[in-house]
Parts: sequence; C-alpha cells; structure tokens
Amino acid sequence: MPVSKKREKKQVYKVPRNAGKVSTENPAWLLPTAMTLLVLGPAWIIVYYISKGQYPIPGIAHWNIGIGFVFLMSSMVLFTRWK
Repeated sequence: MPVSKKREKKQVYKVPRNAGKVSTENPAWLLPTAMTLLVLGPAWIIVYYISKGQYPIPGIAHWNIGIGFVFLMSSMVLFTRWK
C-alpha cells in the first residue's frame, strides 16, 4: 500500500500569554497610605463631634468635617490604583 507524503508543518507564531499586560506591582507606599487615610478620615470626624468642635483644629469650625471627608476621598482615589 502506498504511503502518502507528509505535509510540512508551517511554523505558526504564537502570541505569548502575557502580551499586552504590563506586569507591574503596586508601589510599596500605596496600601499603607490608603489604609492610614481610610482610618484617619473617620477618626478626624469622630474627634470633632465628640469634642464639640474643640479639636482637631478649633479655629476652622465645620471645615473639620470637610477635612475628614477629604482624607476618606483621598483613600478611595488611592484604592483605584491598587492592583
């Protein structure tokens, strides 16, 4: 029985699995900073309410609440960079 010719296999380019993905890690400061701000924000607001406006900064009155929320929002912005 005659044997058929074997076809030559064309070499096909295979794309590496990690193509298009940037392999970067989180900066070392990212998670500690975000967690610190996440704790500091509510703590700032709680101290303001418990002390009836005497602390943390007495001269700026209700802006202390704004400062607490800025800390919270900053932590959320940093968490968007976390991979």
